[in-house]
Amino acid sequence: MELNEILKNLKIEELNPMQLATLEAYGVDKNLVLLSPTGSGKTLAFLLPLVQRLDAQSDDVQAVVLVPSRELALQIETVFKQMGTPLRVMSCYGGRPTMDEHRTMNGIHPQVIVGTPGRMNDHLQKRNFNAKTVQTLVIDEFDKCLEFGFQEEMSEVIGQLPALKKRVLLSATDAEEIPQFTGVVTAEDGKLLKNRVIKLDFAGSENGSPRLFLQTVASPQKDKLETLYRLLCQLGSQTSLVFVNYRESVERVTGYLQAKRFPCDMFHGGMEQDDRERSLYKFRNGTCPVLVSTDLASRGLDIPGIDNVIHYHLPVNEEAFTHRNGRTARWDATGQAYMILGPEEHLPDYVDAETPAFELPEDTPKPPKQEWSTIYIGRGKKDKLNKVDVVGFFYKKGRLDRDDVGQVDVKDHYAFVAVKRAKVNQLLKLVAGEKIKGMRTIIEEAK
Repeated sequence: MELNEILKNLKIEELNPMQLATLEAYGVDKNLVLLSPTGSGKTLAFLLPLVQRLDAQSDDVQAVVLVPSRELALQIETVFKQMGTPLRVMSCYGGRPTMDEHRTMNGIHPQVIVGTPGRMNDHLQKRNFNAKTVQTLVIDEFDKCLEFGFQEEMSEVIGQLPALKKRVLLSATDAEEIPQFTGVVTAEDGKLLKNRVIKLDFAGSENGSPRLFLQTVASPQKDKLETLYRLLCQLGSQTSLVFVNYRESVERVTGYLQAKRFPCDMFHGGMEQDDRERSLYKFRNGTCPVLVSTDLASRGLDIPGIDNVIHYHLPVNEEAFTHRNGRTARWDATGQAYMILGPEEHLPDYVDAETPAFELPEDTPKPPKQEWSTIYIGRGKKDKLNKVDVVGFFYKKGRLDRDDVGQVDVKDHYAFVAVKRAKVNQLLKLVAGEKIKGMRTIIEEAK
């Protein structure tokens, strides 16, 4: 498939310098290490040359992509499918039965599998796909994989792939040491293998993005909750990602904002996967303008159009600061970042001491009203339900107009739909007891 056709499917007019350099370097018969800031388009940078070198006529798995999180696996799978090639991809991760994934493999025969190291090992050990046909290995966010302690599992995966011809490692920051098992460094000193590895370093832009405008916000109290609330009210309906350092803090901050009737939701690793997915969906579709999260949301989430990043707690280090800020100002967009400082807190050394202050006005605006709500439908792709079915049902039975329905996402076993909040009661009343595509199911507002 031609590159121009893929870019047209993605609605991208041109590639950035990092992506162009990666395309060229990928064509050389060497392994590749790519360093580039969060939000610069690394996913597309490795997928574009990868799909052009895969055999669409073969049903064999030809490439394996290792990632540190379920969210990043799903993001890569989504971008791959949006490219519109005849190639097939699937993601694998914990939290669901391995057997279900094996059935999917047998059904679609993917040429590319994206997965977390532990789940990839499960499939390899059970010989759920032929490891001897895999010629390309990609490790995305390889520094995070190491940080999360996946060394042993990654080493085990690579040891079961005997026919590898190309290895690609990607990250937003340079790892202090790249392990020998990756196959791109020497055993003696851990240096990159001469004449066998190309290293592209685009990680040097200041604070991760020159399109990011950083400001500080002073909190008169050590407890910054009231300051955060006033800041968010000032930002209004703009999309904002609030970062805290602990799961308990996520719940405390979210509870405070919700008690003040500010529309928001939470996201952290201790939540059930379905709950995390629901929170992300509501944030993506505009139902919920604010998401409070740990650093789990600083990587692997491709949510377009985030206006603001707010550091409620100071980042633990410069790397965390870079990745948090990378959630906004993505691609050619611009974004704002705010650091809330308590009475005894100071800017970290890696932040410009002359960073301007954002003065909160004395009069705090009221929280924004939610224009959209999210509707949950208890049927999905496995029930032969698609977007056309959902939209048609809402138009016909719910008497909604085109402008009343927003983003529609149909998952395997359920679906989410953005609906104008003013029309929710009407919709739920009219569809109560009705069958969608001949099936009875739950249709309710997602909480």
